[in-house]
Amino acid sequence: MIELRHLKTLSALRDAGSLVEAAERVHLTQSALSHQIKDLEDRLDCSLFIRKTKPICFTSAGQRLLSLADEMLPMIRSAERDIARLAGGEAGRLNLCIECHSCFDWLMPTIDHFRQHWPEVELDLSSGFSFHPLPALARGDLDLVITSDPEPRNGIAYVPLFTYESVLAISKQHRLMARRFVQPSDLEQEVLITYPVEKEKLDVFNYFLDPADIEPANIRTAELTVMMMQLVASGRGVAALPNWALHEYVQRDYIAVRSLGEKGVWCTLYAAIREDQKNADFMVDFLSTAKEVSFRNLSGIKSA
Repeated sequence: MIELRHLKTLSALRDAGSLVEAAERVHLTQSALSHQIKDLEDRLDCSLFIRKTKPICFTSAGQRLLSLADEMLPMIRSAERDIARLAGGEAGRLNLCIECHSCFDWLMPTIDHFRQHWPEVELDLSSGFSFHPLPALARGDLDLVITSDPEPRNGIAYVPLFTYESVLAISKQHRLMARRFVQPSDLEQEVLITYPVEKEKLDVFNYFLDPADIEPANIRTAELTVMMMQLVASGRGVAALPNWALHEYVQRDYIAVRSLGEKGVWCTLYAAIREDQKNADFMVDFLSTAKEVSFRNLSGIKSA
């Protein structure tokens, strides 16, 4: 009665917290996902979760199936990796480059997980803050680039990892605390704290300030997110960062965040790879692992 797709669906439903997001993660329509769950409940003659609860509350039967999913799905993934390696796909090189300072939080667990299952793949990591990594990817010097700024290039494919909201971090005493969201003109008198990268690489300029032809009063840079948050909390400026990068600081009531514009600024993070490596077993597994780790560890992201 219980099929692998059922376990994957229930696991996605727990991790996503909603039918809409879970449907996107398992590549089904919401209607198809609901029908699949209803079909399983009819087979088992019991409910698996309580409707109209947020986050979703699973019944005892649902919890038992989730325990089964947590046991079985990793075993199946491990077997698939072993078979791929036995088929001759274990050799390779994966030189990664990051264009995102805050990506280290989720990328390092991904790399640790990948090393355990693909020890024969030569793996190296560098940052793209001092050079342009996409030409290096096209030349073959790199194998994968994490970027939110895709550029059309022959032979390069962009695999979406997840979508996130870029939000403005402000101090708890800031004048913008009274606002639900901010407008570009609100930053004309603000010190904007950014990572030390080109303006063209920053979402706040590309999608918020530049279209409105607005410049902040001043720009100050900091290497680390924690340094930026110390400056923000002490009222020395504001910073625009991904919502998931600020989650722990908001939870600790250290800073507050506001959306950039009424609808917010939503961006997508991509893995850029060469077309000739798109179907390599270790590359497919790395990208799948990266998505799983991201949705397990990051708050506020959505399927791309």
